Amino acid sequence: MKFEFPNWVEYGLIPFLNLVTAFLVAGLVVLIVGENPLDAAYFMVRGAFGYGGGIGYTLFYATNFIFTGLSVAVAIHCGLFNIGSEGQAYIGGIGVATACLALDRYIPWYFTFPMAIAGAAIFGAAWALIPALLQAKRGSHIVITTIMFNFIASALMVYLLRDVFKPEKTQNLETRTFETGGQIPKLDWVFELFGTGLQGAPLNYSFVLALVCCFLVWLLIWRTKLGFDIRTMGTSPSAAQYAGINQTKVIVIAMLISGAMAGMMAINPIMGDQARMAEGFPGGAGFVGIAVALMGRNHPIGIILAAILFGALWQGGADLAFDMPNITRDIIVVIQGLVILFAGALDHVYRPFLAKLFENKTDNATSNLAGEDT
Repeated sequence: MKFEFPNWVEYGLIPFLNLVTAFLVAGLVVLIVGENPLDAAYFMVRGAFGYGGGIGYTLFYATNFIFTGLSVAVAIHCGLFNIGSEGQAYIGGIGVATACLALDRYIPWYFTFPMAIAGAAIFGAAWALIPALLQAKRGSHIVITTIMFNFIASALMVYLLRDVFKPEKTQNLETRTFETGGQIPKLDWVFELFGTGLQGAPLNYSFVLALVCCFLVWLLIWRTKLGFDIRTMGTSPSAAQYAGINQTKVIVIAMLISGAMAGMMAINPIMGDQARMAEGFPGGAGFVGIAVALMGRNHPIGIILAAILFGALWQGGADLAFDMPNITRDIIVVIQGLVILFAGALDHVYRPFLAKLFENKTDNATSNLAGEDT
């Protein structure tokens, strides 16, 4: 029988131990390349949180990871492992770009923004629909179909950027630059309240949208009947069937919501940073979202914290590679990979020991109570 840990262990202690282990192993890697791990840790933290621009970039990257982390988490709650957030984000970009290209010259950004949100969500959800139907009606494994759809999305985007969206007289696979009506303003004013600035960091209102989506996902999963059906499907499909839950309907809806969350990730880089849609804009955020969801225990609060951690690794790693030339960008990728490894694949390293420890503690407490009764 699986041991049930207290919430503070499941959601706090175990992720913390995994993270500490990852950084200890990363410290060994830094030692091997001839640098001081403590100095490396200092430069990384300073690069991520030591000045306004660093914080801005950290939260900018975290915004992408929040969206994709929510995408993975919603599917996991339904017992589905959506590996297709990268492709769904890619296709969501089509909805964002279409809205911006059509409206940016005619209306202000705050009218374009809701249209881009709707476009991103609809296109992302649509890309998740076929894998959902194949899973629900044909039993095709969601992991395989979503991985395949990532490759299809990449090829489709190349075609669209080359033959549909690319303006004349340019060789770059990208759309034209959006006018101000298709660009989300930066959050400089927030940082100015604290006496600093973004210093060029592209943090924008997409971060606020990501936080709103976290609240809405929490509301959906834990405060609605649909959320209860989704969690029941994820916990015990046989119990869901016995309770009369329409499994096909729940699987499809969960995947549509998952795809919509991934699709909205495209708003941040397209409208908030590049002001255009270019090839490769997701930048691997869909795959990082898997680690973010796992480390955050598929809960919106945990996802926010894990996303900020990975945002700090992305931004702090860039500054670290600059301050310590021996630590190349490849080493930074190794450190990021170690965090992903211990947050996901090696998540059970400490569980047997902790389970034994808490079982013994529970047995001792029970024995003491029995002794007092006698």
